[in-house]
Amino acid sequence: MAEAKKTTETKKAAAERAKLEEIKATEAAVVETEAQEIVEAETKATAKAGKRSAKAVKEGEEKIAKEERKASDEVSESKPKQKQNPARTQFERKSKQYRKLSEQIEKDKIYALGEALDLATRTSPVKFDATVELHINLGVDPRHADQNIRDMVVLPAGTGKTVKIAVYAEPEAAVAAKAAGAEIAGEDEVIALLEKGTFDFDVLIAQPMLMAKLGKYARVLGPKGLMPNPKSGTVAVDVAKAVQEAKAGRVEFRVDSTGIVHLGIGKVSFGKAKLEQNARAVLNSVKAAKPGSLKGNYVKALYVTTSMGPSIVVATTEV
Repeated sequence: MAEAKKTTETKKAAAERAKLEEIKATEAAVVETEAQEIVEAETKATAKAGKRSAKAVKEGEEKIAKEERKASDEVSESKPKQKQNPARTQFERKSKQYRKLSEQIEKDKIYALGEALDLATRTSPVKFDATVELHINLGVDPRHADQNIRDMVVLPAGTGKTVKIAVYAEPEAAVAAKAAGAEIAGEDEVIALLEKGTFDFDVLIAQPMLMAKLGKYARVLGPKGLMPNPKSGTVAVDVAKAVQEAKAGRVEFRVDSTGIVHLGIGKVSFGKAKLEQNARAVLNSVKAAKPGSLKGNYVKALYVTTSMGPSIVVATTEV
């Protein structure tokens, strides 16, 4: 009896398990059916055009994602950033010696010419014999022919540079040029150098009657600033005199596109007296070149400096 009862209970339990498995399978089938119905419903709800189109739905999702990213960025920006050191000024980037020497120049002070030149020689921060420069800001418009200031001046104390001169002249004049100090002189000698592309000279002087022969070299000489020009005194009948002037310290100045004249007037080793002689000669030449049609201030600003030294403001009344 006991064994029969136990067998009946085992069969009953197996029947219950089979029933439970059947119920679970039925529920799974119902869930799968419902999911398929939802997908089909969403597919049917998507229209070909308008707000329910696939394109519109995709754009909407992208817009939402973009707004979420933007909100995330705003949160990150609200966090405190690391403090950044301010950029150093141009003066702060200079050498320690430059900054120390610059202390000798008073801010907002306008110096007399002689005082400025003396100060420039004392504030040169380099070991070599630096060039002293004069910078004159003129109130001219170089686009107008009469305001394109250009002139030649002989510096009384010289330039402090060794100038090598070539003279393109006829045999007799070439001999005189050699005697005056020209390193290269003669037609054949100069043409031979130009043909080789050798420009082993600083100034080229030519006689007017021979200028036509230099025409073929103008494209090479012009960009180098070596093409002879009557305005610069490098085209002359008396080539011996032109050589002497060039050796003595003849320089040419011309305003740049912004109306400023930049010119070296000597070396630091010249001292205040010689530098002032040269500066006066240049300023007098600039003053004499003032165009008659100019209205307003002719000299707007005047500065003195050395090759790598600090700038010094000079009174415009010096011109």
